[in-house]
Amino acid sequence: MTDGSRSPAAAKYRKPKLPLKVRLSVSLLSAITDATLRADGTINRRLLSFLNLRAPPNPTTVHGVRTIDLTVDPSRKLWFRLFLPGDGAPQRLPLIVFFHGGGFAYLSPDTRAYDLACRRIARKIPAVVASVNYRLAPEHRYPAPYEDGIDVLRFVDSGGIDAVAGDLVDTSSCFLAGDSAGANIAHHVARRWAAAGGGWSKVNLSGIVLIQPYFGGEERTESEIRLSRAPLVSTKRTDWLWRAFLPPGADRDHEAANVFGPRATGELEEGFPPAMVVVGGNDPLQDWQRSYCEGLKARGREVRLVEFPEAIHAFYVFPDIADGDRMIEEMGSFVRSHR
Repeated sequence: MTDGSRSPAAAKYRKPKLPLKVRLSVSLLSAITDATLRADGTINRRLLSFLNLRAPPNPTTVHGVRTIDLTVDPSRKLWFRLFLPGDGAPQRLPLIVFFHGGGFAYLSPDTRAYDLACRRIARKIPAVVASVNYRLAPEHRYPAPYEDGIDVLRFVDSGGIDAVAGDLVDTSSCFLAGDSAGANIAHHVARRWAAAGGGWSKVNLSGIVLIQPYFGGEERTESEIRLSRAPLVSTKRTDWLWRAFLPPGADRDHEAANVFGPRATGELEEGFPPAMVVVGGNDPLQDWQRSYCEGLKARGREVRLVEFPEAIHAFYVFPDIADGDRMIEEMGSFVRSHR
């Protein structure tokens, strides 16, 4: 880590080589984000509603996967989209409970990009995927999405998906997964699951898959300085999003962001599951992600680090980036080896 002063490396930033369609999509997403961030710390949800392209559920199989939306708690709009691969699986499939990215503040399971991404995961691994619609910041700050995540696990544990997926899914082989802020949520939900000890009748966490997790701290790392103008997750945007999510008055060394930092409380729970962590070479958050892996190793936990040297943040949601399919292959290998 560095002390946060400007480094010569910051001047050496080179834009990654991306397909034209991806470059245009990244530029559009960045512009939408900036247009909806308000100076008073709120988000222009009305404007965002016109710009967020959504996909409805399809109860009949399309491209090998059908989807159903299930409600957990209508009072807080907690629901998830269940992705069910087509018939013909030789055995019951693992369950992946997935948390989308978006800095804790944006997007949803029916956002078209995440609907397509979860379809690819469900079809290629194969697995049943439950993509969670958790509450968003700044309207709902820490720990709202962590609470939503553990409540989804309780819903599954109580038989909430048995009627629609009971013959297809094996909830004793359950994985948490997510990208960016969703990966942060997966870590904290896994801790809450482990803290509950043996209080689960059906759900057993076999592992977690953290795709470019959104961690941070008050110190500026070398990669944050060098890639401060990187696509999607510029330092300016990530700082705004941390302020919108963390408790009022908290800084980035809060345990939600800096999970093994100076203000972390308590030891990592004994039942915390094995982890796979995906890191991209053009992601400003990569130093925090590697530090997380080292933190797990130092605490005697199993962790598999998978690196894609050319990858930008959220690379796998863009079908035109070949590393996305490779990442899903690595995810499938991890899932199969930890069932």
